[in-house]
Amino acid sequence: MKRDFTALRDEFDLLVCGGGIYGAWTAYDAALRGLKVALVEQGDWASATSSSSSKLIHGGLRYLETYDFKLVRKALRERRMLLRAAPHRVWPLRFGVPVYADSRNGTLKLKAGLTLYDALAGFPGEPMQHHHFDHAHFSEHFPFLEDTTLRGGFTYGDAQTDDARLVLELVAGAMALGAVCVNYARLVAWQEDRGRVCGATVQDGVTDEAVLVHARQYVSTAGQWTTATGPGRAWCRLSKGIHLVLPALKTGEAILLTAKSDGRVFFIIPWYGRTLLGTTDTDYRGDIDSVAVGAEDVDYLLAAANRYLKTAWTKQDVVGSYAGVRVMKQSDAAHPSAVSRDWELKTADNGVHHAIGGKLTSAREDAAVIVDTVCARLGVATGCATNGRDLPWKPRQDFAKWSEKKTAQAQQLGIDAESAKWLLRRHGARIEQVFHIVGETPQLAVRIVSDLPFIYADLLLCARDEMVVHLPDLLRRRMPLLILAKLDAAELRHFAELLLPVLGWNEDRIAQEVGDCLP
Repeated sequence: MKRDFTALRDEFDLLVCGGGIYGAWTAYDAALRGLKVALVEQGDWASATSSSSSKLIHGGLRYLETYDFKLVRKALRERRMLLRAAPHRVWPLRFGVPVYADSRNGTLKLKAGLTLYDALAGFPGEPMQHHHFDHAHFSEHFPFLEDTTLRGGFTYGDAQTDDARLVLELVAGAMALGAVCVNYARLVAWQEDRGRVCGATVQDGVTDEAVLVHARQYVSTAGQWTTATGPGRAWCRLSKGIHLVLPALKTGEAILLTAKSDGRVFFIIPWYGRTLLGTTDTDYRGDIDSVAVGAEDVDYLLAAANRYLKTAWTKQDVVGSYAGVRVMKQSDAAHPSAVSRDWELKTADNGVHHAIGGKLTSAREDAAVIVDTVCARLGVATGCATNGRDLPWKPRQDFAKWSEKKTAQAQQLGIDAESAKWLLRRHGARIEQVFHIVGETPQLAVRIVSDLPFIYADLLLCARDEMVVHLPDLLRRRMPLLILAKLDAAELRHFAELLLPVLGWNEDRIAQEVGDCLP
């Protein structure tokens, strides 16, 4: 993946503005249909909401309470497809749901809901179908949960991903098909002729050069920045969600819990050897360019979790945190949790198509609707080709056999088993490039941080080949070290200096990049 801002001087069938999950799927879908595509992102790929999710590919069990069966069925259909089409990128994750004496939803109601969830998923069987456990067995399964008033519980299946790397893989797939994809390329203004957009001024965030990009159709997948315009404010409602990163619990499964204070659902999720705790859901009217984790958000999540834990977490246990803004359709519901997470396409008077709302899980299907609309305007009859299509980095062989073979190969190269597992998930078929780096320089097989499954060869590959412009691109999205470890200035400088042959930064640039990574 090589960044080339000058390639935007060409003429395109479609310009997509916004490099999150919706922009990436739209560009990839359109390129597969043979359109000449440009995708621009004002920051880094997935640098806003699309790297600030709960890292789940799921149907949304809680949406059954609001009778949003259509959305749940749609998301479960996508979950099933992605598990087949991208086993390296999307993997099964089981969830536990405890039932306590004072639980809002008792055993019978949860049984009914989980049976419906399985039915909407097409009765998928193991490892997705739900199971019930009595008090003793559920407590044994999740020994860190308070069990004084525990009645039992359930487990059910959903799936997990690395959201930022999912976006990156789709961008890479679009580029392999001929799309021009440029990060740090900001839309400055739409150029109009008689009320219709005829071009877009895009500015290079590296050189400040500006270029007028011409396309036959224009799509905005700008997320929270949609509200920077009057129509956008009328279309959208924003909600902030935060996650805390905490030490690992003794489980490979996630837990779905309900906050005692307000009845909201939240998750405790294993991820890269740490635990994600989240998320909040509060109306957001602040600066869309600067979304931060507030002290009240931290207090809320810790209090909610500690009502269920035998050993309470404190603020000192928090390793990292992140915040994101969900875009939802405008609604007069009293609380954001009551607003549908479904999606819609709006076409402005000037002809620009705007994606409003949606979910990480169902973005592919929504993007197909966007490209259908674009193709109809262009007179192109080619249909969507993303449904069921293997993702670009999926290995061509049987995944289970391939995984076994590559894990053994990794261990022969001196890569530990846990790091090898995550390498398969992070790079898929590209893992051969990591192996090549380790073969040339064996010392790069060691872990970067002793209790996290990342090795130096992985970091080097990301820096070389994944369009890194700034140090946070590398250490937050290509490899999420900034939220999974407490790194000081000396450690950050070490990474920047190690990668000098690739990044070519001088002393002033290193100091600036290190500063941008510090809290």
